[in-house]
Amino acid sequence: MNRSARSFWLTSPGRGEIRRTDLPEPASGEVVVRALYSGISRGTETLVFRGQVPENQYDAMRAPFQEGDFPGPVKYGYLSVGVVEEGPPELAGRTVFCLHPHQSRYVVPASAVTPVPENVPAGRAVLAGTIETAVNALWDAAPLVGDRIAVVGGGMVGCSVAALLARFPGVRVQLVDADPARAEVADALGVGFVQPADALGDCDLVVHASATEQGLARALELLTPESTVLELSWYGDRRVALPLGEAFHSRRLVIRSSQVGTVSPARRSSRTYADRLALALDLLADPALDALVTGESAFEELPEVMPRLASGEIPALCHRVRYGDRP
Repeated sequence: MNRSARSFWLTSPGRGEIRRTDLPEPASGEVVVRALYSGISRGTETLVFRGQVPENQYDAMRAPFQEGDFPGPVKYGYLSVGVVEEGPPELAGRTVFCLHPHQSRYVVPASAVTPVPENVPAGRAVLAGTIETAVNALWDAAPLVGDRIAVVGGGMVGCSVAALLARFPGVRVQLVDADPARAEVADALGVGFVQPADALGDCDLVVHASATEQGLARALELLTPESTVLELSWYGDRRVALPLGEAFHSRRLVIRSSQVGTVSPARRSSRTYADRLALALDLLADPALDALVTGESAFEELPEVMPRLASGEIPALCHRVRYGDRP
């Protein structure tokens, strides 16, 4: 069995390369996974690529199988789907999801992989990590039947949240984004789309995921009194100014953070990380979620593709990386 692999490394902010590495022999309880696809979310991963992780967040931002340290050299990523080449009989030959960086083959504990349901294509399963973020956010937000909800920011996370909210009975949900091209994605997901100036107000809940000051300010404007903005944006090392004067206090508005690094307190006593990820993979049986994959390239092209994703030259929600037959 060939034990070599290729992995993508951020060598310094804005620059990456593919490196060859020798894999260890798998120990008892470990699996060898051959990658089929991995995914790049333009939010967190491009912040990492640009070297914008705040120093005080280096530990919190570590990916499960990351090598190296911020700002680089570092091997980073967390959306990998592959086939188990060696491992326990119940996993051998199975398609699995793993929170692993971009790498053609890897050896991890069997407990680190989650089988992909048979009705979920491998190429769609790269969305599992983002759908998991959306699940956790909705556990935090606890929307109710009949709520009026806006999702401000039509990136990968915002679209994932909107897609799940579209399944709630009686909910009025709008995806709000300044880019009119997001209307096509929203239509595929079954949610209404508006630009910020046209968004409906009196919202019981606003989920903010635009990572902009303007988006968060607009999210506050859309709330009905005594309601909440759930903040999903991660701003890296940027400071954000907010309009917390005017009617913010008299309307008794709330801004609440949500982060996938821990299971929501609303479900922490009854759900594990594994339960949450398995749920996300089950939800990916919906073919409408294919709309979240907006580009694809070969693994060998990553050193050229990542700078273009980070700069916005390639507009993308989830950009999928395709692996060939080379080791």
